[in-house]
Amino acid sequence: MKPGAGVLNMKFMGRTQKSKKEITRYPIRLQAQTKGITFGLSEAWQYRDLVLLLARKSFTTTYRQTMLGPLWIVFQPLLSSLICMFIFGHVAAIGTDGIPQILFYFASSSVWELFAFSLNSNAGTFVNNAYLFSKVYFPRLTVPFSNLLVGFLKFSIQFVITMILVILYTARGIIHPLWAAFPLLPISFLVLSFFGMSVGILLSSLTTRYRDLLVIVNIAVNLWMYASAVVYPLSSLPAGTLRTIILLNPVTSQMELVRRILLGAGGFYPLYCFGGLAIMTLIFLAGTALFNRVERTFADTV
Repeated sequence: MKPGAGVLNMKFMGRTQKSKKEITRYPIRLQAQTKGITFGLSEAWQYRDLVLLLARKSFTTTYRQTMLGPLWIVFQPLLSSLICMFIFGHVAAIGTDGIPQILFYFASSSVWELFAFSLNSNAGTFVNNAYLFSKVYFPRLTVPFSNLLVGFLKFSIQFVITMILVILYTARGIIHPLWAAFPLLPISFLVLSFFGMSVGILLSSLTTRYRDLLVIVNIAVNLWMYASAVVYPLSSLPAGTLRTIILLNPVTSQMELVRRILLGAGGFYPLYCFGGLAIMTLIFLAGTALFNRVERTFADTV
């Protein structure tokens, strides 16, 4: 045996045993995806750092090379509010339950934008990210969740402006918010955003085969707004079939609940709120299951 060979062998054996211990400590299992129903939520949670990275990238690129930049986050609902004040407040003369028009329409537009952004940004997930998805693997659900975070970031800025208006009008005695019920507001916001994302990922799974849906989605979302009591209070509708149909829309009950707590005007409909929550849960589970199923074969159809 050569001098020092025993030492080298002992060092090599020590490294081999150490590497074996590391492999046992951090096992990696490669296996094919199951053909059953999968949701992929745990895998998306493991890639939460990627969700934050994608959300940051999406937010910065949206307002890059724009003159106003992130100020559009405030100007967009403000312009919508001014248009609604002219059309619905002055031309159509629809009341706002005694709430100042600018506050009523700005708060309603901001809450609606939270839902609509979650839906629109996720409706074309596979089509808009086909090139990226075909190059590298990562859980595809990270993209919808990153869009969800971007929507919350935009809404948080709009909500600050809304709260400033609420405090000003409350100090003047014009509105009377339900301060004790304010902890329920984040729950309503989560329900609306998750409902929008659920519908969005469900549609994104269908648009891989039927591109016409992308055009229909834009029209349907605009019509959905008028069926969600966004630009008018539900109290302006007489009791009857039309009002019941509007209440069956899960967005309507949440919109009324937010206005009831935030502005002191609006209705609370527990049956429709819990019914909408059940509908949202079913659509979320169906959407994520179909999303993960289409993920395996979308490259052949997109």
